[in-house]
Amino acid sequence: MKKSIIILFNLFISCNIFSQNTSQTNIILMIGDGMGLTHISAGMYSLNNNTALESFPFVGLVKTHSHNALVTDSAASGTAFACGEKTLNGTIGINPQNKKIKSILKHSKEKGYKTGIIATSTIVHATPASFYANVLSRNQYEDIALQLSQSDVDFFIGGGRDYFTRRKDKRNLIEEMSSHEFVYSLKKFTESKSNKIGFLTSLGDPVPINQGRKPKLSNAVEEVLSKLSSNQEPFFLVVEGSQIDWGGHKNDINYVISEFKDFDEAIKSAINFSSKNKNTLVIVTSDHETGGLAITGGKIKRFQIKTKFNTIGHSATMVPIFSYGPNSELFSGVYDNTEIFDKMLSTINN
Repeated sequence: MKKSIIILFNLFISCNIFSQNTSQTNIILMIGDGMGLTHISAGMYSLNNNTALESFPFVGLVKTHSHNALVTDSAASGTAFACGEKTLNGTIGINPQNKKIKSILKHSKEKGYKTGIIATSTIVHATPASFYANVLSRNQYEDIALQLSQSDVDFFIGGGRDYFTRRKDKRNLIEEMSSHEFVYSLKKFTESKSNKIGFLTSLGDPVPINQGRKPKLSNAVEEVLSKLSSNQEPFFLVVEGSQIDWGGHKNDINYVISEFKDFDEAIKSAINFSSKNKNTLVIVTSDHETGGLAITGGKIKRFQIKTKFNTIGHSATMVPIFSYGPNSELFSGVYDNTEIFDKMLSTINN
């Protein structure tokens, strides 16, 4: 009897060691759309010289140009780090040779990962769409919505309900997505027991956070992470602070800063999760810089700043990338945005 107990104990230990050695790494990819280094600096000073990004041990710089332009748009840059190839501005998930390319989200799904996407724009906007859609034009919103309805994304939160229900083809994609439960508040999202949930937060574009957008990005991140981590499967989560970009296009520094603060709180939520779950990699970056923002003056007392925008469009400046958790050292250095895909793929393939 004693010998049998010893054998069973040794078997238990060996099984535990095996499962730990073969456990797959969770990935949380956080994208501050249009967020250049100056946007981060402005947000940091407005947060009394403090940001969640200061807890990241590794920092790098990312080149953002597209296949056909020094100044990229969100579709081409999103495709670069979602799919690992440079493409034409305006194109999502299709390379310059007109070939559909597989995203890191789809690769992770094939590896048994659960998946999630959260955006403060519509869920069919260029950056989130880069992880599940293949279209020649980022403006094919109804086609993108259809591809989301046929995708393997388990949990998603973002605006754009009209692209699913008020369509030219008269289809109601919400009714067709029988695999998913649809909810219309974060409370209902939390209460749902479904393993696939869609939460379309607005009919069109969500309003800015300083006009009362709900849910806060940090709350959405916490609830989706709770769903994704409720079983033993690894997960891949994309989180976009979309409207930092919109503030840049409007040359509205208060808009930029309020959206950065919302994004920064979401970063804290991701870091808190990763600090407890040691097998979670958190990556924070941007698809490009918007507005050519500069801090031109200010006061140290209360960290007041003066800023100036140089364009209402994007710029070609490199953007920072921050990483925390397993394999985070891979993301330091200076490199093309396509390498973000390569580094994430090597992480899920380990």
